[in-house]
Amino acid sequence: MIEPGTTEYRAATWALALGSVLVFANLYFFQPLLPLLALDFGLPATAVNGVHAATTLGLALALLPWAMLSERWGRRPVLLLSLLLLPMVGLAQLGVAALWPLILLRLLMGIALAGFVAVAVAYMAEEFSPRALTLAVGAFVAANSLGGILGRIYGGLVGDWLGWQSAALMLALMTACGGLWVRQTLPQARAFVPTEARLGGQLRTALGHIGNARLWLAMAIGGLNFALFVNQFTVMGFRLVAPPHQLPVAVASLIFLCYLSGTLTSRLSGQWSLRYGPLSGMMLGTLIAMLGVWVARSETLWAMVLGLLLISGGAFLVHALAYAWVSQHAQTAKASATALYLVHYYLGASLGGFWLLYCYEQKGWDGVMAGSALLYALMLAALVGLRRRQSVAMVGAT
Repeated sequence: MIEPGTTEYRAATWALALGSVLVFANLYFFQPLLPLLALDFGLPATAVNGVHAATTLGLALALLPWAMLSERWGRRPVLLLSLLLLPMVGLAQLGVAALWPLILLRLLMGIALAGFVAVAVAYMAEEFSPRALTLAVGAFVAANSLGGILGRIYGGLVGDWLGWQSAALMLALMTACGGLWVRQTLPQARAFVPTEARLGGQLRTALGHIGNARLWLAMAIGGLNFALFVNQFTVMGFRLVAPPHQLPVAVASLIFLCYLSGTLTSRLSGQWSLRYGPLSGMMLGTLIAMLGVWVARSETLWAMVLGLLLISGGAFLVHALAYAWVSQHAQTAKASATALYLVHYYLGASLGGFWLLYCYEQKGWDGVMAGSALLYALMLAALVGLRRRQSVAMVGAT
């Protein structure tokens, strides 16, 4: 097993972190450009949101198939194949001028991304010691947030300056170079044991995780959390380019620097979990994010930024702890369990955008607050249910 502080630990965590940055930069490249696409195509926000939603939808739909294939092929080959496909799909996007072909290619991008996302934590769960896993998942989620920051700001700045096609070309080339480095650096798997089960049997095993209430509630928390978080930032982008602020897209995209608070909280999530327990951290993160939505109601820019910092810090704390919870509490088929968590997570991202943008179009940020309150209430109910079931399981174990 890989232990913290060893050469293998550093090599694995750095390789997975770089892969994560590449994956999430490609995933969120178009999010800051949605206001420009709405202007170019003369369509409402809910229509052009399909470019972003298609990517997260493709990701969600492909996670479980990739995870099941990794149970037979191995984690490392799937990770590397996913990184190889990214620049290929990225280059195919060049020259597309119509909305629907772009949506289709972004769906394919999501499918390509899913291989890395589905398997990375399962690789860690098998190769790392329990303590190393707790620490490494926090670092991995921090890399997720960093990749999201870089992809969004890069898309907003370079896309607004040179056009999205030129920005997409450069991103594809950078992804290809980074993928080659990951291939050379990521240690070979030692603990992986391929399954002999057929894909149908794997699917039944994977879906069996949903019957475990402690796993499914954590998955539901992750889905609701991401439905809120990522799309609150999308709405804020539209809010800032509209009157009275009327900021350029390149400037409005800088709001994604607020993800840095999430980078910090996810990095610290492992230490919180070891000291206070994961459930208290999920509750704390939810309450912090709720406070952020209320603070961001103000029309002053500093209050909006503070609100987004709170939203990001709280949401990433919840995500890191819920993600690790599923990987640790799944007794079998860990890749499928973590993939199912991410299916909930990215389906939430895909569907939540239509919900919150609809609320915004109806009532502005007050509508977003009301729509968010409904989903936060469901999150808190799921957390209470998870705490009760965990208490029952602990009593049964004694």
